[in-house]
Amino acid sequence: MYDIIIIGAGPAGLSAAIYGIRAGKSVLVLEGKTYGGQIVNTPEVENYPGIKKMSGFEFATELYQQAKDLGAQIKMEKVLTVEKADGRSEYDLQAAEIEGQENSHIIVTTSKGIYEAGAVIFATGAKNRLLGLPREKEMTGAGISYCATCDGMFYRNKSVAVNGGGSTALEDALFLSNYCKEVYLIHRRDTFRGEQKLVEALKKRENVKFILNSVITGLIGEETLTGVQIKEKNGEEKVLMIDGLFIAIGQEPETALAKELVAVDGKGYIQAGEDCKTTTQGIFVAGDCRTKAIRQLTTAASDGAVAALMAVEYLDQKEAKQ
Repeated sequence: MYDIIIIGAGPAGLSAAIYGIRAGKSVLVLEGKTYGGQIVNTPEVENYPGIKKMSGFEFATELYQQAKDLGAQIKMEKVLTVEKADGRSEYDLQAAEIEGQENSHIIVTTSKGIYEAGAVIFATGAKNRLLGLPREKEMTGAGISYCATCDGMFYRNKSVAVNGGGSTALEDALFLSNYCKEVYLIHRRDTFRGEQKLVEALKKRENVKFILNSVITGLIGEETLTGVQIKEKNGEEKVLMIDGLFIAIGQEPETALAKELVAVDGKGYIQAGEDCKTTTQGIFVAGDCRTKAIRQLTTAASDGAVAALMAVEYLDQKEAKQ
C-alpha cells in the first residue's frame, strides 16, 4: 500500500514524485514507455528557469535520478486499469464533503502487478497529432517540431513552415516570424479555424507567406529535414525547401484510463483547476492531460508540485478524521 501512486514519468509526474517524497509520503511512479515524456525529443531546453541550456534527454534523466535518489519507487510497467476499491466513479467531490463521506483507497493494475494507494495522480500527458508521413517520427528533433515556443529559436534567420489552420498554428507562425527569415503557413483549406485577428496580424508580416488549399505529402532530407513535398487541391505538386517544419494540428490527451473515474472535457482532457483536484476525491491530475491554457515544461513541473501537495493535504486530512 502506497500513499501516492503517480501514473506517468514525464516532467509533471516526476516533479510530483519529488514533492510527495519530500512531504514524507511513500510514492510509486508507473510508466509504460520511458521516463521524460515529450521533452526527451527536444534537442535543447533553453526556456526552463535556472537552466541556460540542456538537452531534453539530459533534463529528463536528471529529473528521473533526482526523484529516485530521494526515495521514489519508479517502475516501468504499463497501467491497465485504475479503479476505486468501493467501485464508485465520477464521484462528486463537493457533495461528498457535504455528506461527510470518505472515498476508500484506489487500486491500480499494471502489466506486472496490482498496487494500492490512498491517492492517485494522473500525469499521463498528451501526444501530438502526426501528419502520418513516412519518416516523420525519426525526423522529429531533426527539422520537425511540434512546439514553436520550445524550438523556434533554433531557426533564427532560417526558413520554416507551419502546418495547421487553428489558433495554435497561427500563433506559432506569428511567433516564428519574429525570428525566422521566412515563414510559410500551410493549410489544407482556404480559410482558417483560428482567430481572425491572428490571420490579419500575419498578413501584415512581410516574411509570412500563405500556402492554402494544400497538404504536405512527403518529407525531403536524409539526416535532417531540407524540404517538403506539397500537393495543391487542384492536383499540382511542388517542392518547398525549408530548414524546419512545425506541425500544429492539435494534441490528443492520454486519458483513456481516467475517463471512467473523473470528468473530462469534450476533447478528453481531465477537468481540474489550478489546484489540480479532479471531480473524484483522492484523484489528482498534473501536466498536459489537464484542462489548461498553457502547456509548457514549466507548467508541467508546476502542476506536479501542486498535485502532490494537494494529495498530501488530502491524505493528512483523511488520516486526521480516522
